[in-house]
Amino acid sequence: MATDLGELLVPYMPTIRVPKTGDRVFKSECAFSFDSPESEGGLYVCMNTFLGFGREHVERHYRKTGQSVYMHLKRHVKEKSTGAAGGAVPRRRNGKVFLDLELNRDFNGEDYEYEDEAKLVIFPDHFEIALPNIEELPALVTIACDAVLNAPSAYKKQEPESWEEEIQVSRHARSLRQLDNEVRIPPSGWKCQKCEMRENLWLNLTDGAMLCGKWFFDGSGGNGHALDHYKETKHPLAVKLDTITPDGADVYSFEEEEAVIDPQISEHLSHFGIDMLQMQKKTENGLHTDNNARPRVSEWEVIQESGMKLKAVYGSGHTGIKNLGNSCYLSTVIQVLFSIPDFQRMYVGNLQRIFDYSPLDPTQDFATQMAKVGHGLLSGQYSKPPMKSELIEQVMKEEYKVLNWQQKGISPRMLKSLVSRGHPEFSSNRQQDAQEFFLHMINLVERNSTSSENPSDAFRFLVEERVQCCQTRRVRYTQRVDYCIQLPAPIEAATNREELLSYEAKRREAEENMRTPPEPVRARIPFTACLQAFTEPENVPDFWSSALQAKSAGVKTSRFASFPEYLAVQIKKFTFGVDWVPKKLDLGIDVPDFLDLSRLRAIGLQSSEEELPDLMPPIVLPEDSRDNSMSSLDSPEIDEAAVMQLAEMGFPLEACRKAVYYTGNMGPEMAFNWIIAHMEEPDFAEPLMLPFMLGPGPSISAESPTGATPLDNSPPEESIAILTSMGFPRTHTIQALKATNNNLERALDWIFTHPEQDEIDTLSNMADTEPNDTALSNANSHSDSTLSPDRDTSGPRVKDGPGRYELFAVISHMGASTMSGHYVCHIKKEGRWVIYNDHKVSFSERPPKDLGYIYFYHRLSSS
Repeated sequence: MATDLGELLVPYMPTIRVPKTGDRVFKSECAFSFDSPESEGGLYVCMNTFLGFGREHVERHYRKTGQSVYMHLKRHVKEKSTGAAGGAVPRRRNGKVFLDLELNRDFNGEDYEYEDEAKLVIFPDHFEIALPNIEELPALVTIACDAVLNAPSAYKKQEPESWEEEIQVSRHARSLRQLDNEVRIPPSGWKCQKCEMRENLWLNLTDGAMLCGKWFFDGSGGNGHALDHYKETKHPLAVKLDTITPDGADVYSFEEEEAVIDPQISEHLSHFGIDMLQMQKKTENGLHTDNNARPRVSEWEVIQESGMKLKAVYGSGHTGIKNLGNSCYLSTVIQVLFSIPDFQRMYVGNLQRIFDYSPLDPTQDFATQMAKVGHGLLSGQYSKPPMKSELIEQVMKEEYKVLNWQQKGISPRMLKSLVSRGHPEFSSNRQQDAQEFFLHMINLVERNSTSSENPSDAFRFLVEERVQCCQTRRVRYTQRVDYCIQLPAPIEAATNREELLSYEAKRREAEENMRTPPEPVRARIPFTACLQAFTEPENVPDFWSSALQAKSAGVKTSRFASFPEYLAVQIKKFTFGVDWVPKKLDLGIDVPDFLDLSRLRAIGLQSSEEELPDLMPPIVLPEDSRDNSMSSLDSPEIDEAAVMQLAEMGFPLEACRKAVYYTGNMGPEMAFNWIIAHMEEPDFAEPLMLPFMLGPGPSISAESPTGATPLDNSPPEESIAILTSMGFPRTHTIQALKATNNNLERALDWIFTHPEQDEIDTLSNMADTEPNDTALSNANSHSDSTLSPDRDTSGPRVKDGPGRYELFAVISHMGASTMSGHYVCHIKKEGRWVIYNDHKVSFSERPPKDLGYIYFYHRLSSS
């Protein structure tokens, strides 16, 4: 028999691998579904790639790759038998439990025992070889099988690296010298000292310099001024401003080139007036709450509908998501996204196509993992009601109420690992802001939607910003793309203002007299007041009037240039106290079920208004920068380190050189974007050739019959490349640079304020040739027009329509800060509200609409 097995495996020996250091063994979950060794069909692990597949998907992998040898893993879970006294018989240690797996069920380990089974399966004949089988299998196969069985699962190996990476104490922390320069950092209004960046800001702990961080591939980040400051001053430690909480902060060491721990972070921050010593305390379930627990207890009870007899609901669209540890922000956003038809069609409607064309490693493919999660939530396969026998068993035990039977739900480990990879916040195991994660997911959907179908289009809308110079009364209109409207919560507009003032007076009196504080009062704010605060004019800081050619007072107002199909509304409940401790405003908003925003539609430039001149503030370059720009005409300066970094990714060397040159040596990230934008060009891998490298040639007359522009009047090719790498057409880019004297910042603003003539002509022709299209033939030029991807490939895609909406989902937050607490969402399905609280899904009896954090509306039909 040994000879027979050896001969049987000989043809497959070259494909059988032994897992090496760094190999991830996916033996706890299928790459395409949530099947596991505990599932009825078990799990098949490829002995070459170590990817796991359920019974329904292993054949696809075999057909695509030709890999024939798989290890089939099956875990049998059964309840322990009870002894004479009614207690569980102690679990016996035996050789039947040998898989290093996480449990996919919320079983009590004291009440259940497990029996594991493993065997090799050879496709396509499904020939099975029971394991272990040391005597009969070749030595290499035996070693490979043992290595797979004993290897930690991919998740256990991944989590310490991406979620709980061990961070060391900086060697500079204890001896850090801070300058007595009287720098004090305010709790808000931050921006980089060297540019206008207001995000990804880092505070140098030596001198208090506030500067932006590095640029990231997803378009976020900054201009690297914090790193430049370190190179100039050698001040080693910096803290990221928006991560400071009473529990700590994210600290980076430039000298050590890694994230570090600063044990004296509280003392170092207090040097700049930042007080983080007011610690939060934890509740019994480990979640953070305020020191004054009474209002938060009420909030937790109301939002989770505690004390109500909620009826569990099962089936399609009613599948819960397990909490991976502070991952409820992800769960609530995913639940809302997959309640929207656009996302259902894109990922679940195209499920088979996505799976069939997935890459060789589907765990790293965004579309595959979104389709997997979408199918898990909508199929009903992981949300089944209990069997009658199970209900009877629970009633007999009297340990649980029948209504509390919980579904299995799904565990989105693969998706979380993928979407959080490389992100400094979401890759951690800390609680995060659901609104920030919503925008992060929209960004990922945008980047990974290569076809004309893009579900994020449902949320995209245009905001018109009108800026007016207060001195000259002249105006400028611009538009920007957005996906979520942020509404302020004006406390001064509270309907119970007198009650709030009375409470505040009593609270101060109790504090002065060392008495028990009064019962807190929650502010009640009308939703109309939030909308009014959004539309009111606001001062523009550092406004430069092009009419005056100097700084002046300016005001800005915002309106909707288009209305999205689905509207996300965030209530700005979070703020910083004067002591830098982040806190949530205790307030309730009477959010309506039906919303009409038609009066907020933008109307554009009026005949009575005069536009500001299309000029930008002059940029004064340092003397050395001018010298460098002149010397660059003699020979191209190329950052060879950036070139090699790109070449190591597999791109042609000459293409890497061009990418670095044409993006002005601004780093590998910008060059990478240039490569992606120009990969399909025929001369992509050709050597870099510049005009001064071509030598003398025939002169080009200004009156050239070809109409060509003289070389001397052409904008610099590197400036053209930077703008075209952002997705703007080359001809439009050249026009913008010529109109702004080759100033990049002014050219970018010119592009946004001057739509391409071809685009205008196209829309005009479409309106003439399609008179029956209600989206373009409406008499009101500011009404329900629609710009879709197939009509306008250069401008932003929007699905404009009426501004009338109905509420269908609410994400609520409990706790004192977005960096702690818990998220729950309520979604209206088939006319009834449903509460999604991690893996628990029930019909809602009293949805807490007034305590929501993010509200989601769908557009009503125009009928």
